[in-house]
Amino acid sequence: MSKIGKKIIIIPNQVTVSVADNQLITKGPKGELKLSLLPNIKVKIEGNEISLSRNNDEKQTKANHGLMRSLIANNIEGVTNAYKKTLKLVGTGYRVSAKGTGLSMTLGFSHLTEVQPVEGVTFKVEGNDTIHVEGIDKQLVGQVAADIRSLRPPEPYLGKGIRYIDEVVKKKPGKTASK
Repeated sequence: MSKIGKKIIIIPNQVTVSVADNQLITKGPKGELKLSLLPNIKVKIEGNEISLSRNNDEKQTKANHGLMRSLIANNIEGVTNAYKKTLKLVGTGYRVSAKGTGLSMTLGFSHLTEVQPVEGVTFKVEGNDTIHVEGIDKQLVGQVAADIRSLRPPEPYLGKGIRYIDEVVKKKPGKTASK
């Protein structure tokens, strides 16, 4: 039995979970998420608990067992509290400003870099160098934050670029003069 897959998921009071048409629908105070269920994994909802079981012991089915449990737990967490990633712009002249619901950034290029909003994700700008990416879908929030970071990833010599707030960038030593 999968160690993660056999754990029971507790449903909070303000969240409702239902299964319809091979989809798990999670509704909470922050919104609603749908998750397609895999065919070999059975979801059982009893009261305020969700348990998962699998049909066979094939390697892929075992892996999917833990995966489905994690995805369901992430959906419940998302509709309850929402997810948030914080990005920081480091470098002289690197700035961000809100432009409508999107972002406008100066990243050392000859032009402004525009980021259009994605449905289900909101941007908040703090100061002129911090971006908060928020939403209820963990995968979507992480992907949008990674896409923004990929516009100017931190470089290893000066550390300039866009980084996660808790990311540590190890700096490489530069060239040394030969004697």
